Amino acid sequence: MTYCVGLLLKAGMVLLSDTRTNAGLDNISTYRKTFVFENPGERVIAILTAGSLSVTQTTLARLEEAVTDLEADPQHSILHTPTMLQVAEIVGRTLAQVSSEVRSKMDHARQAASASLIVAGQRKGGGMRMFLVYPEGNFIEATADTPFLQIGEHKYGKPILDRVVTPETSLADAEKAVLLSMDSTLRSNLSVGMPLDLTVIARDGLAVTEARRIAPEDLGFQEMSRAWSQALRDAFTEIKT
Repeated sequence: MTYCVGLLLKAGMVLLSDTRTNAGLDNISTYRKTFVFENPGERVIAILTAGSLSVTQTTLARLEEAVTDLEADPQHSILHTPTMLQVAEIVGRTLAQVSSEVRSKMDHARQAASASLIVAGQRKGGGMRMFLVYPEGNFIEATADTPFLQIGEHKYGKPILDRVVTPETSLADAEKAVLLSMDSTLRSNLSVGMPLDLTVIARDGLAVTEARRIAPEDLGFQEMSRAWSQALRDAFTEIKT
């Protein structure tokens, strides 16, 4: 399993994913789940993946193929289609097609395979948009009322986002929020694991502002985790019943 989260704020977008993929307790691997498509100054798109590795890898491979194919219809390339809504539609169609193909093969073995994606980005002249794309290809969009989207093992990291994230949250505080959300998930679910991939896209920057891999030995993340645990213990002690 996995955990991915994306925040859509007035200041920009902050995205975080883990890298653990497992097919049983004795088959755990590390795979990147954050993918960036970028034409600096013109367009930037980040895609986060959760679910069946065969589905997500095939979906991303087809999206990349359409981007690099000089003879491909621009309406099928996420770096050339006119709007972010159409980007989400292309991703949704591709995911649905791949999911259907894989599912038909897996049915013979009575196994299931599905995936979901977070698609976030901005094109020149347009606003920032973020979508959660379901296995069937349909999607929902982040809004001012719900400025974050999650896929995978989301329940453990959701409470802090519900309490602290608003559209006015700064990028620095947003980084802290997603990292603490991930820390809560790491502590409660063994199917989510480090290293982590953090991506920040500032508003109207039309390029990735920050891309950082956070390893298990990262001292900053370790200190943040310890400080958060201590703060929770202190708050618990001080609350009167």
